Amino acid sequence: MGRWRDGRGELTVRGERDDGSPVVRVPLEIATSYRARTKGLLGRDCLDGALLLSPAGSVHTFRMRMPIDVAYLDRRLRVVAVRTMPPGRLGLPRLRARHVLEAEAGAMEGWGLRVGAHVSIEPDSP
Repeated sequence: MGRWRDGRGELTVRGERDDGSPVVRVPLEIATSYRARTKGLLGRDCLDGALLLSPAGSVHTFRMRMPIDVAYLDRRLRVVAVRTMPPGRLGLPRLRARHVLEAEAGAMEGWGLRVGAHVSIEPDSP
């Protein structure tokens, strides 16, 4: 897992420990620069897929227009927590979290993304 850059890619969601859950592929926006992470989903009404904030250990939803799902990932890209946050909230930092995924509320449940699941990130070629 090298260093990512701002841009687009694909998120692959695998179930917990190869439990037979289907593999799901999701369009991904990658935000690694300070500017891109700070902007995040502010000012948007929707998101096609997910947004990866890296590095990140917590998020907030102040000035957001929609509720979002938030998944906290450890350094091995395993999900350590998943929350749905309405606008105007401050998420608690997660001790082992190194990256955060954001998506429209309800999307992560549809992807089968839950605690213990493993994801992979494939950036688009420059």
